[in-house]
Amino acid sequence: MRPRFPVASLLLPLLAGAVPDALAPRVSTEECGERPLEDTLSGPRIVGGHDAQVGAWPWLVSLQIHQVGVKFKHVCGGALVNENSVLSAAHCATLRKDPYFWRAVIGAHNLRKHDKHTTERNIRNITVHPEFKKETFENDIALFKLDSSVRYNDYIQPICLPSAYLYLYIDNETDCFISGWGRVAEKGKTSAVLKEAKVEIIPSDVCNAFNSYGGLIDSNMICAGSESGGIDSCQGDSGGPLMCYRPSTSKYYLIGITSFGIGCGRPKFPGIYVRLSPYKRWVISEILLSNKAVNPMSTALVIFLTEMYSACIGFLK
Repeated sequence: MRPRFPVASLLLPLLAGAVPDALAPRVSTEECGERPLEDTLSGPRIVGGHDAQVGAWPWLVSLQIHQVGVKFKHVCGGALVNENSVLSAAHCATLRKDPYFWRAVIGAHNLRKHDKHTTERNIRNITVHPEFKKETFENDIALFKLDSSVRYNDYIQPICLPSAYLYLYIDNETDCFISGWGRVAEKGKTSAVLKEAKVEIIPSDVCNAFNSYGGLIDSNMICAGSESGGIDSCQGDSGGPLMCYRPSTSKYYLIGITSFGIGCGRPKFPGIYVRLSPYKRWVISEILLSNKAVNPMSTALVIFLTEMYSACIGFLK
């Protein structure tokens, strides 16, 4: 087993007027999960994928660690969830816990040749889930806080967080994708150009079969890829998004975060992703707590209203 990194508008629906604007994170409930430069879904075909179009996944982030001199090296992916917050995998932060050594590159396509719309940000803070277990990859989620906000444009957009009920609508008919700059084969090289692939959501009982992961996958994890192999995330893709499209809203949602897997693209061993929905409360609270203007009582109030509103939306959709 190996982690998927080289070893060497936040969806926050609030009842209008229920909470003062100063208490909510700076994020639009409408401006998320949209791809301004991509009118059609990517074709089916990372491992087993192909080059993404420029601007195809505007929330993709390259998280990089400072090397000797002025150089930086891509080590993990991430997903922009509001103008200054990136979700990634907790095991990525075990390389370097000091945010000083990190930077985020947003709006990138080719990591070796940044375009004019590519922007860089230093990392102000890294928050790892307090119950992350590096031995089993349980609770493999972390929040990287940017030192300053980014401006949204056609190439930089946040992805939506899912409601608690969105999983009721996800099956093999749902269009789900992975994307990243990781290895293109199990023992291959990483890609400078952003790759993408369409994946299947594989039932947990299939993934937990004795000839697969044998009970290792818990309810907070998702299996995605292909049962027959050939399509998968790989080293360097850790922390990147598993994203699914919902036609009823015409938006993409951050369903999972790339966590680990056995090999890359092997039959019976698809990629394992953190199931994001159970962690939404934690994500929201950490984003709010990182805002110095928010006190604990305000945070609790916003989280409570968010959960209540999400529950109502779940019954309506």
